[in-house]
Amino acid sequence: MRVGMHLGYQNLDGTPDHEFFLRETKLAVEAEAMGFDYVGPVEHHFTDYAACPDPFGMLSYVAARTSKIDLITGAVILPWNNPLRVVEQALQLDALSEGRMILGMGRGAARREFRSFGVELADSREMFDEAAVIIMEGLETGIVEADTKWYKIPRTEVRPRPMKSWKGRVVQVTMSPSSVEVSARLGTQALRFSQGDWRNAIPEINSYRAKFEEIHHRKPPPFIISDFVLTHTDKAEVGRRTDTYFSKMFETVANHYEFMSDHFKALPSYSTYAYMGRAAEAAGGPHKAYTDYVGGNMIGTPEEIIAHHQMRKEMVGDYEMLANFSYGGLPYEMVYEQLKLFADKILPHIKG
Repeated sequence: MRVGMHLGYQNLDGTPDHEFFLRETKLAVEAEAMGFDYVGPVEHHFTDYAACPDPFGMLSYVAARTSKIDLITGAVILPWNNPLRVVEQALQLDALSEGRMILGMGRGAARREFRSFGVELADSREMFDEAAVIIMEGLETGIVEADTKWYKIPRTEVRPRPMKSWKGRVVQVTMSPSSVEVSARLGTQALRFSQGDWRNAIPEINSYRAKFEEIHHRKPPPFIISDFVLTHTDKAEVGRRTDTYFSKMFETVANHYEFMSDHFKALPSYSTYAYMGRAAEAAGGPHKAYTDYVGGNMIGTPEEIIAHHQMRKEMVGDYEMLANFSYGGLPYEMVYEQLKLFADKILPHIKG
């Protein structure tokens, strides 16, 4: 089982952005020494919720300071980026890292970010689907061309040219039935965020696996699950930190994506986000939605997290983990403390 480190760049403690960004990025360098298999940042813009506007640039820094760990964009948001530029940037980073690049692709979900880029949230499904095909063909062949509804690109040879095949090195965020279907059709590895009770995700996970095998005549790769991790040897301290920091993080997620807004109800391709809103309105209200969110992520003592992993694996089958340790204004000392505890006490068990 491969385990990676996910960096969200959520600056909620008032640290100057340039200091916070460098500090978070240096955690990615530490990840190699701690035994993680891959590391990658989100792409988010403009707010304290998360701000890493250029995953390729950030990973170039990490590539120069590491030698073995794989590098994943987690994820580059295709409706905000020209597919020709994505191909160029991915190939350049693959060359600089000597073939350690994994391209993670997503389509975004926050209206505030789409608005600033002049793109409509309702168009994201079509834009992603067209761009993903253009990018995957470009990565494999070194030629980018398109004549689609959203993209007009004359036949262009990109440089640097591909150094090796990208088969098995493209990941797609799949937080809706339509994304699951697209990922299976394209043959990408599927990534899913922990957003509640994993039993609700099993139909989509099974659908992906069945469609993937039907189309490509081979077993699909394991899902990647992106978890928030909060761990300490003292169970009471886990509870205190959850109440203080994880709750703050959940509030920023709900506000950033506007879970309580009605706009997702008119967008079937964002069904998971609509579900989060419905969960907050249902019996138990926002508190129930929050407790489900806590239960879906990796929170507890090392022993509890190992048990949670084993229970989840029995439920969803083989999966990989992309773990986020820094969020909600957690002081850096606590971030590093729990990261080291995870690497020492939990990582050997779940990788084994």
